[in-house]
Amino acid sequence: MWTSSEIRKTFLNFFKDKGHAIVESSSLVPVNDPTLLFTNAGMNQFKDVFLGIDRRNYQRATTSQKCVRAGGKHNDLDTVGRTPRHHTFFEMLGNFSFGDYFKTDAIKYAWEFLTEVVQLPKENLWVTVFQDDDEAAGLWREITGIEAGRIVRLGEKDNFWSMGDTGPCGPCSEILYDRGSQYACKHPECGIGVCDCDRWLEIWNLVFMQYNRDEGGQMTPLPRPSIDTGMGLERLTSILQGVASNFDTDLFIPVVKQIEELTGIRYDKGEAGFPFRVIADHSRACTFLIADGVLPSNDGRGYVLRRILRRALRFGRLLGIQEAFLYKSVDVVSNLMKEAYPQLEEKREFIKEVIKLEEERFLLTLNEGIKKVEEILKEAKAQGKDIIPGEAAFMLYDTYGFPLDLTEDMAEENRFSVDKEAFNRCMEEQRQRARQANKGEDVFALDRLLSELLSGFANTVFTGYEKTVDNSPILAIVKDEALLDEVMDAEDVVMLTAATPFYAESGGQLADAGVIKGNQGVMEVQEVRKLAGWVLHKGLVKGLIRVGDEAVLEVASNTRMDTARNHTATHLLHRALRQVLGEHAQQKGSLVGPKRLRFDFSHLSGVSDEELSQIEQLVNQAIWKMYQVSTVVTGLEEARKMGATALFGEKYGEEVRIVKVEDFSMELCGGTHVKNTGQIGLFKILSEGSVGSGLRRIEAVTGRSALEYFYQLESELKQAAAALKTTPWEINKKIDMLGRQLKEKEKEVDALKAKVSKVSSEDLLSQAYQYKDAQILITSVDIADPNVLRQNAEMLRDKLGSGVVLLGAITGENKVSLACFISKDLVAKGLHAGKLVNAAAQIAGGGGGGRPDMAQAGARDASKLDDALNEARNMVEKTFS
Repeated sequence: MWTSSEIRKTFLNFFKDKGHAIVESSSLVPVNDPTLLFTNAGMNQFKDVFLGIDRRNYQRATTSQKCVRAGGKHNDLDTVGRTPRHHTFFEMLGNFSFGDYFKTDAIKYAWEFLTEVVQLPKENLWVTVFQDDDEAAGLWREITGIEAGRIVRLGEKDNFWSMGDTGPCGPCSEILYDRGSQYACKHPECGIGVCDCDRWLEIWNLVFMQYNRDEGGQMTPLPRPSIDTGMGLERLTSILQGVASNFDTDLFIPVVKQIEELTGIRYDKGEAGFPFRVIADHSRACTFLIADGVLPSNDGRGYVLRRILRRALRFGRLLGIQEAFLYKSVDVVSNLMKEAYPQLEEKREFIKEVIKLEEERFLLTLNEGIKKVEEILKEAKAQGKDIIPGEAAFMLYDTYGFPLDLTEDMAEENRFSVDKEAFNRCMEEQRQRARQANKGEDVFALDRLLSELLSGFANTVFTGYEKTVDNSPILAIVKDEALLDEVMDAEDVVMLTAATPFYAESGGQLADAGVIKGNQGVMEVQEVRKLAGWVLHKGLVKGLIRVGDEAVLEVASNTRMDTARNHTATHLLHRALRQVLGEHAQQKGSLVGPKRLRFDFSHLSGVSDEELSQIEQLVNQAIWKMYQVSTVVTGLEEARKMGATALFGEKYGEEVRIVKVEDFSMELCGGTHVKNTGQIGLFKILSEGSVGSGLRRIEAVTGRSALEYFYQLESELKQAAAALKTTPWEINKKIDMLGRQLKEKEKEVDALKAKVSKVSSEDLLSQAYQYKDAQILITSVDIADPNVLRQNAEMLRDKLGSGVVLLGAITGENKVSLACFISKDLVAKGLHAGKLVNAAAQIAGGGGGGRPDMAQAGARDASKLDDALNEARNMVEKTFS
């Protein structure tokens, strides 16, 4: 029987033998594509290639791509576990042609693989084609001999694919597997295009990109038609392993068995097994998302991960699991998938730690949610209602992550219902907001236009690793979306040269600045970026510059060197972080410029001052050891074998550049660096803090900027010393001495206040009046300190003997403090200081309480102080009436 691992390898090797480059799966976090929440198809990483924006050294490719469909336009989250074939995480096998072969070979390869390699019965295979695609229908008959009755024509909704509203598009052809009549639905005309039942399993989609659609909807043939195909590994595995559901394959069964062991419940392949299937699916999604750098949070990708994780926990509770458990599945998933995805093994412990921490947080959140539901039910009952409003149910879901079905369960237990219509309306409004937020502009439009304008020009030769000044002819000038022969005194000019020493912004490193000098004019370079194989310079032109001019390209060498210092320092910092905090502390982003560096890394807690000091020392020691910094260009696989670190979110080609700092650090990097770490001079951390759940950020300076930092610090220190009339070295001693003196003065002031207060308080005794059996002193005083107010009230009560003392004072901007003391004999007669002071405080917009004989309160409306004191007098007199 085929294993899933064998199927994956066999597919890739089949297409390798057909001249395809095996390309590694890209991250689940799309690189430089704001239109996607997650990678959801094999073609995502080749999007720029299909658009003509990017170029590769191959025209045929094959992949096994990690995909997630949960959140955004493509969302299978709520369907998972209910059908045998939908998942949040899955693998898409695909083969691609970038202007090389087209329909004939795409159909031939697919049929050969399915019928000859994995030997699916030909009589079980059906195909669909676009209703107007006579060419594809004819090729299927001609190449495969499939009967005309098993070729189904469908409309645009099912069999026409578009990358977006505009751009590459074309008809597609889907291969389906007939699982037999035992899987048929009850539809009287059960069939392809009629129903969506389990009998007709869609396994492979062949997309024929042959048109370009413009903004008016007009389609014109592409000069180089391409192929994009996708086949679900899980679906093909279920067929080849002879099981009815993807969840019964070797990709899921080990996780299901672990859930059986945790719960003591045997898995049921029917409806009762629904929670098992959800947990098994979600454990894979969580493991892979965290491995690719997504961490639980309250927005974007992190929010989707949090929802998936918490949904799994909810179904765990249905199976009787009350504690954290999902993190244990990471071991099973990693063991299953580590051969194809070795990073799972590398990050196993970190993934487990993230999931366990999130589980523990959610268990607390769940308890908070239950309390909130109880409050909502209590409030509704008081209003004579028996329904939980949909808005309240949505608030529980959105704010607390509290599942709707759990809200419904608690409602049912109390003979309540939930307004699901209003809940669904709130959900749809949230989806609309998410769609609007993700809509954005067509970020590819300008790049596509430039690609078309420059399509005839050779790739730019980058000479910036060796030099900062170079000569090169000007090949093209673009202004206002048009190619020009010359330009004079203009801004926003784009210039292409045959070679350039200017580094284009990429990999977190900012672009070089400088000038390009023509025969009669000069461009001040303000922006440099890569597009396909070109390096484009954008800036302000003064004078006249013509195409064909032999230009002198001059990079600002000082800022280049400052940037190089900071870039090499990030490599040293990355290694130091992993030495001090652990190997999980991996780079998640960076910004390297001439002034400072910013470095984001994964770590679940704050970095202590002691750890920061260790990190800083390690980096500076590496600088002062004057390590040689060398580079080598090699193949990606060879670089990995050498132990080079590949960075999160970066795209790598087949050839990569390794930057090695002797025995200290080795990373894949295309940036500019110093030749020797001693050129960095000095490294100083300015700040460290959180920028998201499990994500930390360090900002630092090196070289000239570090020196400027210390100059500024020294200047501030000297100014402070002068103000304190001491030297910079004696500041701490002077501050300690002044602190002691201040405390002594404060004690003297407090003593004087106490004396004044005592005299004033004794004067207050004259305001006490007798009411029946009690002496009452309730009045306002001019005391700003609540503690002094309490001391005076207690002293006055002692002076009165038997009595009630309640003092009120304005102790801040519009703030009121109240202090009440009652003698024990009057407490025995029913007076209660806590109740008395609370009732008075409520009149002034506050509250408080305490013991029967002593209490304090605060309020927010000083204008109501007299009213509050009158309320207290009335309560006391009423007690003795």
